[in-house]
Amino acid sequence: MFTTLERRRQNVSQSVTTTTKIITGHVVSPLSGADRETLDLERGAVVVCDGRILDVGEARTMIDDYPEASVESYGDRLIIPGFIDCHAHYSQMAMIASPGLQLLEWLDNFTFPAESEFADAGHCAEMADFFTTQMIAHGVTSACVYATVHPESVRALFRSAKSKNLRIMTGKVCMDRHAPEHLLDTPELAYEQSRELLEEWHGVGRLEYAITPRFAPTSSVRQLELLGQLAQEHPEAVIQTHLSENPAECAWVSELFPEEADYTAVYERFGLVRKRAVFGHATHVSDSELSRLGSGQASLAHCPTSNLFLGSGLFTLKKNAQIAGLKIGLGSDVGAGTSLSPLVSLNEAYKVSRSVGGPLDSFEALRLATLDSAEALGIEDSVGSLEAGKDADVVILDPETNPVLRMRASHAKTTAELLFATMMLGDDRTIHGVYVAGSKTR
Repeated sequence: MFTTLERRRQNVSQSVTTTTKIITGHVVSPLSGADRETLDLERGAVVVCDGRILDVGEARTMIDDYPEASVESYGDRLIIPGFIDCHAHYSQMAMIASPGLQLLEWLDNFTFPAESEFADAGHCAEMADFFTTQMIAHGVTSACVYATVHPESVRALFRSAKSKNLRIMTGKVCMDRHAPEHLLDTPELAYEQSRELLEEWHGVGRLEYAITPRFAPTSSVRQLELLGQLAQEHPEAVIQTHLSENPAECAWVSELFPEEADYTAVYERFGLVRKRAVFGHATHVSDSELSRLGSGQASLAHCPTSNLFLGSGLFTLKKNAQIAGLKIGLGSDVGAGTSLSPLVSLNEAYKVSRSVGGPLDSFEALRLATLDSAEALGIEDSVGSLEAGKDADVVILDPETNPVLRMRASHAKTTAELLFATMMLGDDRTIHGVYVAGSKTR
């Protein structure tokens, strides 16, 4: 990835102006490619111009090669790619940390009442702005997010994300049964409103539309047929839904779709298993389902804090990652998940990995929350790593922002050890700075 200055001038339109900046610090980033290597530069630099990464390398070399660029120095703080959240519900921020129930009861008692409030446009705007502000505060620069059944909830999130230049994928939640009457649409309305929102917002700035059946139990056969039709008409769109989160949910799907061999087969029947189809949880899928999901080039969102909070199950990350064609990213799943912080999610992901026999190391964990998540969402050409040509989504981590982490970091002997301690002990306080497409927003 380290090109000569001559080659850079051939490949990049290089009129270095005052808009070009060099961000210096301890650069740590996963690298693209089958070898899954990690870049580790203690005195590194990221060169940014017009919202994109122009170059990455040793700080001294970058400063010499771009003498007219301004320098923004972060000392020995960690410089990493912007975090990516593959599964979140912005409509549930006001009921995060609601206690004590299994998934289906939790939906009835907390989720559906919270989502009912999104019938009000003012509430949509308030919650969308709160969510996107908190994304940045937690170092998240890209996310795949559930809205509600209300079209205005989608527009509000898109508007807020656009104002901050965040990369957001979202869509109207579609459900026409097994939910409160005032939250139900119809098969035809789900199709029409989803198509209208897709045509209105997909590809605007860094925004993309996600076709969003909540999960199989809340959509009729006809609704799933029409959403599958919409997916076929728009292969560029993301698909997001839930899969095999909870044993009672899986049993319910078997009752509702007795003709299908398993939960995944329901989505396969309607053409919803494909590249850029992101299935949340998948804690109770069979080996056959995993193989078929991989064959379809689908993605899974690992949501460890939510799975633990609701007692849903343990995701076998290392085992699942061996499935050919299957992509896996990290999700906060707020509000069942208890934090928007990817550092907190990685803390829990590590503990789960220990419990199922395949512990994550620190570089694998960083990749999970960045480049792996980008690949799961199909946006790896634009984000997920600090590499030339990608959007300049950059996060600065400061291990000295709380006393315990400061003490532990001072005794770390390797980058891997420092990064691991930061993931285990860090939170939103650890986010020292955030650049969204090259603009400093925190």
